[in-house]
Amino acid sequence: MRAQSVSRFVVLCVGLGIACLAANAQSPSSLLSFSQVTAATPLPNGIELHDGALVMRITALRDDVLRIRAGRNNALPEDASWAVLPEARTASVAVTQDTGAATVGFHTGSLRIAMDRATGLLTLSDLSGKVLQQDAEPLQFEGDRLHLAKTMPTDEHYFGLGDKTGAFDRRGQAFRLWNTDAYAWQESTDPLYKSIPFYLSYRAGTVLGVLIDNTWPSSFDFGKTVTDTVQYRAENGPADIYLLYGPSTKKVLASYAWLTGPTPLPPLWALGFQQSRFSYMSQARVLEVAGRLRNDKIPADAIYTDIDYQDRNRPFTINTTTFPDMSGMVAALHAEHFHVIAITDLHIADQPGQGYAPFDSGSAGDHFVKNPDGSLYTGPVWPGPSAFPDFTRQQTRLWWGTLYKDFDHMGIDGFWNDMNEPSVFTAHLTIPDDVVHRIDEPGFATRTATHRELHNVYGMENSRATFDGQLALRPDVRPFVLTRASYAGGQRYAATWTGDNSATWNHLRLTTSMLKNLGLSGFSMAGADVGGYAGTPTPELLTKWIEIGAFQPIDRDHAEKGTGDHEPWVGGSEQEDIRRRFIEQRYKLLPYLYTVMEENTRTGLPLLRPLFLEFPDAAPDHHPLDVDLDASGEFMVGPDLLVAAPPFFDKTDDYDAKLPSSGWYDFWTGAHVDKAETKASTGGLQPEAATGPVLSVVHLHPELASLPVFVRPGAILPLAPLTQNTSERPNGPLTLRVFPGPACAGQLYQDDGTSFAYKRGEFLRMKFTCDASAKDGSLALHIGKHEGSYPAWWKEIVVDVEGAAKAPASVTINGHAGKFTSSDNAIVIATPDKGDGIEIVLH
Repeated sequence: MRAQSVSRFVVLCVGLGIACLAANAQSPSSLLSFSQVTAATPLPNGIELHDGALVMRITALRDDVLRIRAGRNNALPEDASWAVLPEARTASVAVTQDTGAATVGFHTGSLRIAMDRATGLLTLSDLSGKVLQQDAEPLQFEGDRLHLAKTMPTDEHYFGLGDKTGAFDRRGQAFRLWNTDAYAWQESTDPLYKSIPFYLSYRAGTVLGVLIDNTWPSSFDFGKTVTDTVQYRAENGPADIYLLYGPSTKKVLASYAWLTGPTPLPPLWALGFQQSRFSYMSQARVLEVAGRLRNDKIPADAIYTDIDYQDRNRPFTINTTTFPDMSGMVAALHAEHFHVIAITDLHIADQPGQGYAPFDSGSAGDHFVKNPDGSLYTGPVWPGPSAFPDFTRQQTRLWWGTLYKDFDHMGIDGFWNDMNEPSVFTAHLTIPDDVVHRIDEPGFATRTATHRELHNVYGMENSRATFDGQLALRPDVRPFVLTRASYAGGQRYAATWTGDNSATWNHLRLTTSMLKNLGLSGFSMAGADVGGYAGTPTPELLTKWIEIGAFQPIDRDHAEKGTGDHEPWVGGSEQEDIRRRFIEQRYKLLPYLYTVMEENTRTGLPLLRPLFLEFPDAAPDHHPLDVDLDASGEFMVGPDLLVAAPPFFDKTDDYDAKLPSSGWYDFWTGAHVDKAETKASTGGLQPEAATGPVLSVVHLHPELASLPVFVRPGAILPLAPLTQNTSERPNGPLTLRVFPGPACAGQLYQDDGTSFAYKRGEFLRMKFTCDASAKDGSLALHIGKHEGSYPAWWKEIVVDVEGAAKAPASVTINGHAGKFTSSDNAIVIATPDKGDGIEIVLH
């Protein structure tokens, strides 16, 4: 290893504060660097390389997905993973070997990888020769530690790693991966609750995804300590690296979903408004809040019970003094079409012989983690001294699932796994490093392991046990699990949120970048505590947060004990009216939101998206627009809606919103964006001389009661009549809002919203297109036939063609004259829908 590498190691350790050995305790002789090729063996799907006793195997899982594994003593690490699906991990395609005097490697139908024989440096490129990733130093083992270093081009940007704080772009930042209970975290707080070792490198629209599947404490440094280098370091564990080539972001996200699993289709009600608090202290208060939501006609679908519904904070118990009839309460809430989500933390009170069944059955089944001497480990949490389930044992997860039987019998609809980093009320904040787990899991070698190795997957395996337990109890009902801690692949089991945020304008601002990066890290079903958890928001802050939350995947209003009320009516009728209007709009949009979520289960594309996911070529130099400060508050909702929030919510100054391309519509009015307020950004060229992308810039004035939302030209949005909950059958027609433009299309997906019947064909899918390219100025709209066997709730479709400059001379529906009405901005056509397709032409 070169001297420069030693110095980088010391600088990185100091800069990140990770548990590195002192420089004088690590001699250069203990540093093993893959610095040359001493032997190379071609494989049908890759190549195996040696540098003495160091071995590296590079294989192609697909033409666009490579895997790199490395080890010492001529041995590769165990081929097992908590994150990567077995069928993906063992996939294989044939490759073509590339052997030369200076390099050795192979190529697939999409990628070429080569190692310099003399230096051990790897280069990954596409088949045209464009470099996608280049080693700055060879792969290195420093004792048990793993170190990777990649060159960092000046125009490359980095995204992912889940809900880390700070700027959306990871460039210039460094992060630790160690799941941590970070109460009232701030913009510089690190680490947080999740460890997702996956990131995207984005360079001029070309994207590479990188997953480093290692559960040990680790760090990513995107040029913070060494400005031209991306570094990864793990204190132990395997070198197991996956490279996912795009070139588009959408392609990489689809590959990541293939690799680690997609988000399962959530129940429809999970997309509704959710009300929570730590804690609603009594059954009477829960029912009071639910009643107020219904009486005030604020649409809502779920209400949470936090730890105070339990007996002395013991999970899976009920405080019968304050909740004297939990079953009756759940039944009453169900009668009002609320779903009930109960918290079930994983710490089991150490109360032997007191009739506390979770502890007694857990002890009898040997389901808890142990101290190194074999005694039961206990740590202080909400119930006092508590034991912790050993979730890396399959049989322990099965036992955990059985604990939900009584709650399932009561009809509780979903479960909230909090405190599962795991959080322990000690100076160490979690289970001690040397506590012993037992890995007893299909696909893994059976062995013991320390908590330090398994800490980062502990929360994910907790949510997995809850998810599987719900499935076992209700095999045809979609589970809903909300988890705070997780690891790569955790989206298979649970939704998540950004943890204990604060009731500040800055935290509202941070929510956007955190949810964008969670979506790019596999977690489409994600949200932030609306209003801010720690502290009492001002009425204006709560109003604006509810407005933003209405367009985010999970819309949950939650607050800490001791803070003021956060419910939508707090602050008076004027504030409540504004908040109600935005929650109502969310419910009208549910057909669109649910359709996008169903797409996510097939493609991995998140509901909340950065602008560059849909518009990688919007900027003249193809940089991602989202990294620009003036666009940092903006986000896409699915492919067609753009929320143009200001970069700083607490500033009252006017601001300019960037709209990728031209021709956008105002979502609220249906009007084209006023050209007088729009200018083209074409890299300094005059619009008539520009040949590159056009970027519209709209001048906006922030107002409390409004939120700028724009619609992509060419979108067709399905909307429903307003309901007060998702169980209520919409009463009225399906509305299709048509926004003519290029590639004009839309779709709709519906099913029963709760079961797995859709897997048996009981769904409804429709596709829509429109074409306004005819020389005579006509517009043709095609409404596709109903696919699948699920019946539509509507009998009629209302088509609302937006942005119309003038009324058509006539309208035909399936070749026959039809009726229409028109206004300044829209043409409205109503037609029966018999499910066999409709052709509408505006002449």
